[in-house]
Amino acid sequence: MSGLMQLLSSHGIPQILIIKGAFYSIAALVCLFAILVVASPNIFHSAIYLAAVLIGVACVYLFLDAEFLAVVQVLIYVGAILTLLIFAIMLTADIRSKTPRQTLRRILISAFAALAALYAFINIIHKNPWRSAVTPPATAFSLAQLGKSLMLNYILPFEIISLVVLAALVGAIAIAKTERR
Repeated sequence: MSGLMQLLSSHGIPQILIIKGAFYSIAALVCLFAILVVASPNIFHSAIYLAAVLIGVACVYLFLDAEFLAVVQVLIYVGAILTLLIFAIMLTADIRSKTPRQTLRRILISAFAALAALYAFINIIHKNPWRSAVTPPATAFSLAQLGKSLMLNYILPFEIISLVVLAALVGAIAIAKTERR
């Protein structure tokens, strides 16, 4: 990546412009795929668009210099949760069936609710003094300390979550088997 940055910088393009352009491109793609998640009539396609959204969020984490969170985002959400979701869709839903027609009234009500929520969020952001707040410096920790903490202090919640995910997968298989008989 640094070779590409040097090449573009040698042609007179400032590095900050390259970084901002890449960030805004990724953010626009994440927003586009998020819209496709809720607008797609096919639930399987929505799950694939969700994978693109989650990978895009991992890319945003990379821009924030949070490499660990980016890796965890891809491993846990894309690798585990989304795979479980796709298995559940494939085992329980008949994705070839006709989806209910969306009427103009439902679309207008949903668009109005979304615009009202957007207006409320923008008002909250503008009325809140974000820039004047002083945050204390974060304490540094290593990945070894994080791993040790996960395996010593948080091993029970970690195992409980894995059992819940396993139970959801077994439940999806059981539901799919009883419906097909």
